[in-house]
Amino acid sequence: MLDGTEDEDKFLAAGIAGLQQNAFYMHRALDSNNLRDALKYSAQMLSELRTSKLSPHKYYELYMRAFDQLRRLEIFFQEETRRGCSIIDLYELVQHAGNILPRLYLLCTVGSVYIQSKEAPAKDVLKDLVEMSRGIQNPVRGLFLRSYLSQISRDKLPDIGSEYEGDPDTVTDAVEFVLQNFTEMNKLWVRMQHQGPARDKEKREKERSELRDLVGKNLHVLSQIEGVDLEMYKEVVLPRILEQVVNCKDELAQFYLMDCIIQVFPDEYHLQTLDVLLGACPQLQPSVDIKTVLSQLMERLSNYAASSAEVLPEFLQVEAFSKFSNAISKVIEAQPDMPTAGVVTLYSALLTFTLHVHSERLDYADQVLGACVKKLSGKGKIEDSRATKQIVALLSAPLEKYNDIVTALKLSNYPRVMEYLDIPTNKVMASVIIQSMMKNKTYISTSDKVEALFELIKGLLKDSDGTPTDEWDEDDFQEEQNSVARLIQLLYNEDPEEMFKIIDTLRKHILTGGPKRLPFTVPPLVFSSLKLVRQLQGQDENPFGDDTAATPKKIFQLLNQTIETLSAVPAPELALRLYLLCAEAANDSDLEPVAYEFFTQAYILYEEEISDSRSQITALHLIIGTLQRMHIFGVENRDTLTHKATGYSAKLLKKPDQCRAVYACSHLFWVDDHDDLKDGERVLLCLKRALRIANAAQQMSNAARGSTGSVMLFIEILNKYLYFFEKGNPQVNVAAIEGLIELIMTEMQSDTTTTDPAADAFLASTMRYIQFQKQKGGVVGEKYEPIKV
Repeated sequence: MLDGTEDEDKFLAAGIAGLQQNAFYMHRALDSNNLRDALKYSAQMLSELRTSKLSPHKYYELYMRAFDQLRRLEIFFQEETRRGCSIIDLYELVQHAGNILPRLYLLCTVGSVYIQSKEAPAKDVLKDLVEMSRGIQNPVRGLFLRSYLSQISRDKLPDIGSEYEGDPDTVTDAVEFVLQNFTEMNKLWVRMQHQGPARDKEKREKERSELRDLVGKNLHVLSQIEGVDLEMYKEVVLPRILEQVVNCKDELAQFYLMDCIIQVFPDEYHLQTLDVLLGACPQLQPSVDIKTVLSQLMERLSNYAASSAEVLPEFLQVEAFSKFSNAISKVIEAQPDMPTAGVVTLYSALLTFTLHVHSERLDYADQVLGACVKKLSGKGKIEDSRATKQIVALLSAPLEKYNDIVTALKLSNYPRVMEYLDIPTNKVMASVIIQSMMKNKTYISTSDKVEALFELIKGLLKDSDGTPTDEWDEDDFQEEQNSVARLIQLLYNEDPEEMFKIIDTLRKHILTGGPKRLPFTVPPLVFSSLKLVRQLQGQDENPFGDDTAATPKKIFQLLNQTIETLSAVPAPELALRLYLLCAEAANDSDLEPVAYEFFTQAYILYEEEISDSRSQITALHLIIGTLQRMHIFGVENRDTLTHKATGYSAKLLKKPDQCRAVYACSHLFWVDDHDDLKDGERVLLCLKRALRIANAAQQMSNAARGSTGSVMLFIEILNKYLYFFEKGNPQVNVAAIEGLIELIMTEMQSDTTTTDPAADAFLASTMRYIQFQKQKGGVVGEKYEPIKV
């Protein structure tokens, strides 16, 4: 291969050298106005183009050098005619060149000047040139010669408004010339595949592909002719082009030329000639990528429809949708081996077209999806990545168009198409649906639509058969479940009865999700339910006696059952948090038995399921914080729960944790705005107990490490003393505060106390606070004044 390339480079170099040498002598003859020598050397120069030893790529390089010289020669011919030389004589003179290829290049060059002189009708000269060019039948040489003819004639066609315009049929002559040249070029281009041995066919196809633009330029020229109106395009141009496309029976030519037709001619022409254009598609070779051709055509017409609402009636008039639909069916029938990806691509393009042109006709969109389902039937789950990618594009089109999943849910065939996706792609599509809803803030307001939506995204809601859980990517799984959790917040209706139905539907789907999903999906379900509870606050029983009506009590029953499912995970910390949230909501709804039951469940979880020390600390502080806010409990129930909480505090493993939990319990006996929940003695009891535990912690530290450690716990307790002192607890007096301050100062001066900058800073801040309160004056100032610091 390398030797062949090197030989080609040598032949090209020799050709360029010969061309430049003869060009030099030609220029010298031109400068001296020696016409005969100019023709002689120009013919010798052009003889270099007779070579058959160059690939099309290298030949093009040689041709372009010759082309530049011919432009210079054309200017000379123009000057000669101005000096009185007869253009007719010149036209005949160049025909005496010895070899046909140089003769035809010279003839085309003089022909250009001949047309400009207007001594003969342009159509006659062009007809003569296009006919004589048939003398070159070598594919490569013939293509470049006709390309040169097309290049020099494109601005000299007898078009309407052109300076070369002739009789009334002038446009027909221009069109006929271009069509004839195109036809001959296409024949030469197709014939290239048969030149040379069969083993080089792949190389020849690549070379042909490089030359395709030479042929396609003719169609571009046709599209630029002013006189080619819709009628002429319909009656003459398109039938002639398609005749050539179909008859050439060449895969490369058919695909490229169909693409050219779609790209170069106006959209309105395509719309009015859909029958003809689509009728040619099933006649193409089976190997032609017809799905791309049709997709491009539908895309162009979709953009045309989107450009202006005024053109939409034209689409209805020509029944574009039904024509495309029928054409796609015929193409698929004509190509039974078309891969699934190709089938879905066609329907995806048709759906996009339908949504742009007939956006209000959901029945058309559903019809496309139904046709796709029909073609996919019997194939089972589709695992081909290209096909599944196209199905996702197909299903995404309605979401992108309407920005509303509710509209997509009206398409009965939408879920049927999703059933053909394999498990991973089904999840991808479900995520696309959720992202669309999040982006457009689409709210679903009826239980029926929630049911339909969850049927679509069921791939994210529960395990599919045959999917091993150990193959899950943990990050992807968490992202999927977080998206489902966000989706739940978009399911809402202001009507309590309908919202209760939505929650019931939600619960049915979520509880089948398996232990790994529940920690993600149960919390948002609980929050949605509690939102409904707060909406119904004060409504204990249904006044109409309807057993199916939503009441807070009924919702709490469902919540209790729902949170219980987390025990299977297990997720005791999460369940405890949710029980406490529900207890607080029951408190606001004045449902004491319900609130007590939720606290009971939380306590059971704490005792039986939460064993980790850190988790116990967090859970206990949550219990204390929630219980402190409860106001509905009677004395007996509150005492029971409070006693349990203080008991848990004293049983924590580490003394510092015990101390902090015990002083936190002091808040359970002093609740602002509730005089019946203020017990100063028990507050003081908790604080003194916390002091004893803090002292015990120091003694243990001293015994184990030889130092009493930090006084941080004492300072924290001091702040609790100050809090209750300020709130007016009569049991917390000045003497107690001063005694504690003195204790802290003594401990800090002790040799066994560990230096703790944080404790020093905390104490200094506390002292400053006391001084600030003293200086504030008024009742607060008087209260703090006796404290000596």
